[in-house]
Amino acid sequence: MELCVLSSTTMLNSVVSFKPSLRLHDSVPFASVHSVSFKSSILRSGSKRSLHYPNETFSFSRRISCHQWPWFRRNSSGFIVQAASSSSVAAGVEEDWLPADIQVTETEEPNSRVRLSVEVPPAVCDDCYKRVINELMKQAKIPGFRPGKKVPESILISYVGKQYVQKATVESILKRTLPKAMSSVTGRALRDSVRIVTKFSDMEETYSSLNSLRYDVIVDVVPEVRWNPENGYKSLKIVVEVDSDIDAQNACKRELRRRHKSLGALKIVTDRGLQVGDLVVLDISATTVEQDGSSVQQIPDAESKGFHFDTEDGDKVLPGFLDALLAIRRGETKSFPLMFPESWRQESLRGVHAQFTVECKELFYRDLPDLDDSLADKLLPGCTTLEQVKESLLQKCQELEQNARDQATDNAILDLLRQMVDVDIPQSLFEEQGRQLYAAKLLQIQANMKLNEQQLASLSSPKAVNEYLENQRENITNVIKQNLAVGDIFKRENLQFSTEELVKEVENSIAEFKRHKQEYDEERVRDQVQEVLEGAKVLEWLRERAEIQYVTR
Repeated sequence: MELCVLSSTTMLNSVVSFKPSLRLHDSVPFASVHSVSFKSSILRSGSKRSLHYPNETFSFSRRISCHQWPWFRRNSSGFIVQAASSSSVAAGVEEDWLPADIQVTETEEPNSRVRLSVEVPPAVCDDCYKRVINELMKQAKIPGFRPGKKVPESILISYVGKQYVQKATVESILKRTLPKAMSSVTGRALRDSVRIVTKFSDMEETYSSLNSLRYDVIVDVVPEVRWNPENGYKSLKIVVEVDSDIDAQNACKRELRRRHKSLGALKIVTDRGLQVGDLVVLDISATTVEQDGSSVQQIPDAESKGFHFDTEDGDKVLPGFLDALLAIRRGETKSFPLMFPESWRQESLRGVHAQFTVECKELFYRDLPDLDDSLADKLLPGCTTLEQVKESLLQKCQELEQNARDQATDNAILDLLRQMVDVDIPQSLFEEQGRQLYAAKLLQIQANMKLNEQQLASLSSPKAVNEYLENQRENITNVIKQNLAVGDIFKRENLQFSTEELVKEVENSIAEFKRHKQEYDEERVRDQVQEVLEGAKVLEWLRERAEIQYVTR
């Protein structure tokens, strides 16, 4: 039923905080879209990543114990290099000495991407070839030669295969030279963004013909944040719109009324028509109306069977709807025209002229007990007087109001920061952030409605994820810009938080994972908690210096 306007007031019996929580588990769902997930952890260097070649597969069937280089693994989709970080040391492989220097040409490309063109001289290639031969001699089991006995190179190559030796040598060259080639982007390379774009077959051909190697590496780097105006974040002027529903005094009255009504009994109205305060059950249908007064087509979103309408909530439905129904009796049908306002939340109905037909199925009034001290404990357990109930409810409503104001302020600040920065967002960063948001969305869906394996598989498919990334491109981009802006401010202003804060929040987050029996990576938890703490410090710093005006809507 699309006649209702949802209230932003949160019932006090299920109070939630509007402020960003510092706990990781609270930052997973959609809150990250607004103000919780501040600086993406994928901007941190020093983490493991995978390097990918253009898809090429090859296999070896020689009767030897095939040496698996520590840096490489093969799968069905291609040849993948396991690297550690943007540092000059590979995962599990210490940087070794090279007999000659390699040449690396760095070229800046769009979207915060860097191309590294690497030229490996013959001296390095020869040294790698010798290492491969020595390793194969240790492992190859060649008939007529005892294990470990030196085998003539020509016999070894004949047995193992020249092509295999060549591929293994190219792998060795890459393993030893790539860390040095990546040294120029140390601390800037984004996780999971490093790709060797030169085909492996082309590298083989170059090595075979020239006894040297050339290859190109593409890597996404931390994007530069450009402020317009420069340092504009230091003097923010913000207009914050707050919903009138959050006003503590009004919210307290509504909550007290809601609790009072819950204690009353519903009785059927038999001798009169509908009055404000009654509860009515309606069957509703509507059609669009042309200027000549003719009805055109049904409006499915305005139809409802058995719609329970509390007339005290008349301000939450389509303007004029309640007035048109007053005095309707049980079993009676009324028809009346209404127009959806231009501010209506559903765009397709804005400005639409509609003819409503409403049948009153049931009509009730509330038989309420007197609102006095005798109801205090029922209204709010632990209270003995009505005044205590009002004071307690008002205090909770004031907390809600402050939290809502703080949240609205944070969102307004983040939105303004996004507008003030210009960033070339790399694709790997966009996809990483988008996938995080999509995963959070799936978690929320799974929490609200249990999905079976087939439904979960469908929603997790590459097609579903890619559609989300495309449809939410603007939203994802905005989140990234906010995160980068906040991270830049934290660094520029040398903001800090205590080690005790970090340790406490990490412990709280891990405890939540354990309580829900969920797996977690402690290092990842620590990174994300640190980012949330950084974001909280930045927002606190900005609020203290900003000129803020609150406007009630």
